[in-house]
Amino acid sequence: MNLSLRDVRHDLGRFLLTAVGLGLLLAIVLAITGIYNGMVADATALPDSLGADLWIVQRDTRGPFAELSRVALDLEDRARAVPGVLRARAYLSHTLQRERPGGGLLRFTAVGLSWPLDRGERLLISEGRPIREPHFEVVADRSLGLPLGERLRLGRDAYAVVGLTQGMLSSGGDPLLFFTLADAQRVQYEAANEAVRLEREARAARVRTSDLGRDLTNVRRAQGAAAGIPALGPPQVAAVMVDLAPGADPDRVQASLRAWADVTVYTAEEQRTLLLRGVIDRARRQIGLFRGLLVVISTILMGLIIYTMTIDKLHSIALLKLLGARRSVILGLILEQALLLGLGAYAIALLLAATTFAHFPRRVVVGDADRLGLLAVVAAISVGASLVGIRKALAADPNQVLAS
Repeated sequence: MNLSLRDVRHDLGRFLLTAVGLGLLLAIVLAITGIYNGMVADATALPDSLGADLWIVQRDTRGPFAELSRVALDLEDRARAVPGVLRARAYLSHTLQRERPGGGLLRFTAVGLSWPLDRGERLLISEGRPIREPHFEVVADRSLGLPLGERLRLGRDAYAVVGLTQGMLSSGGDPLLFFTLADAQRVQYEAANEAVRLEREARAARVRTSDLGRDLTNVRRAQGAAAGIPALGPPQVAAVMVDLAPGADPDRVQASLRAWADVTVYTAEEQRTLLLRGVIDRARRQIGLFRGLLVVISTILMGLIIYTMTIDKLHSIALLKLLGARRSVILGLILEQALLLGLGAYAIALLLAATTFAHFPRRVVVGDADRLGLLAVVAAISVGASLVGIRKALAADPNQVLAS
């Protein structure tokens, strides 16, 4: 007869209630771990799917994912001329927040793809197709809530949703919406009619006060669209992605690009490291501290619970000693109950994870290594907590039974 199981059946309700409480704590520990894993997956989903070998960014910056970066669009052509470069693609991203037609907020990160070199074939498209037309087609993530074929109006234009991705989020957790580069620039820099008119008037006023104003042609040109003024370049982009040709020497290509004084070059792995260490490093440390505190709290609570359960059984333990029970029997009783309590709480935590984590607003990624790690922690907590009860049980005096 197993004494620990018999004792659990004797007070099953209390045991289950305690297991549920500890299971909730362990589920929070597992959720925090999964939230961090989800943050890493969200932050790296875009650079991993774009698949660039090198990233060319603004000089002395850490790239478009860690901080603001602005480079000229003609950097694409400069990069293509470097030996060993197969293709170069411009990259642009910015966060937008709009009102949904039916009410509510529509927040997303717009990503510009260098069409037609990049149509979005590398994206994790689960439904629909990549971008085929140079304008007014987008690929959206499912979490944005836009169905396939929906027409999204941004500014003066409407964009048709032609493809849906799964799990493509920014490092901030916002869904990604992929445009062609020209459309992304149009959405980012589009201004109200009155703002455009005032800018043109201010531009013309500046020309009139300079030597260029002596020629009325220059004044009329300043009052027109910015694209018609040769001195004004096209809008800048955040970075240029470089794909190396098969057999090309990466070090030689990097050395050629890094010789340029106006840019900084990172490999894909360096860009990924900068993203993880810069954007989510503080969140990682805070989550790790919170997880450690919960483990300590779980250990203390389980120790108190085992101690209380041992106090309730002191008379029975003393009687066992009086009857000549071996010390190993008493030790096994306390240790097995602690392990049963820990395993029960662990099972409840796994059940909660399977049923609730999918409904969290941000992605929660829990792998087998995380589950096994939590199991090891639970086993360690159970053994450590049982030592408190074992110490009290060994101090039980069998003569108390005779005295009572």
